[in-house]
Amino acid sequence: MILLATPLEGRDECAAALQEAIGQPVVTAENLLRATTLLRTGLYTVAIFDGQLMESEPNEMETVIEHLGTVIPLEVNLAISGMARLVRQVKAALRRRKQEMAAARQAAVRALHGELNGTLTTVLLNCELAMQVADAPAQVTERLDALYMAAQKMRVQLA
Repeated sequence: MILLATPLEGRDECAAALQEAIGQPVVTAENLLRATTLLRTGLYTVAIFDGQLMESEPNEMETVIEHLGTVIPLEVNLAISGMARLVRQVKAALRRRKQEMAAARQAAVRALHGELNGTLTTVLLNCELAMQVADAPAQVTERLDALYMAAQKMRVQLA
């Protein structure tokens, strides 16, 4: 969902055109106080702020920034920007967000993979050392062998 904050009278028409071009619902706010309220209650991917609104309400902008979270903020001068330019900017922001999320996921997977491999190496090494104990009971050796095989299977699954 996209948030469009502008004091301009044609904001509803702009929102409808943007929604049609982007394919996501667009919610409008006529001022930054309303935008802050909407940011608290909705899940937005992009928040578009008219530069004119930001200049007329500089104190409210700090409050808006506190409530952005993962929302991508875009400052646009809607009085001089055409719809085509606005659509390009929103699409570019959405592409950047998608790329950043994919990169973050890949980094998390790599980190988790590294941690799990390290833990599995520790388990396998300790199993091997414990199985080398000469006077270990047969039941303990069998359980260590089962644990060793399960850890080996996990390592193969991780690869």
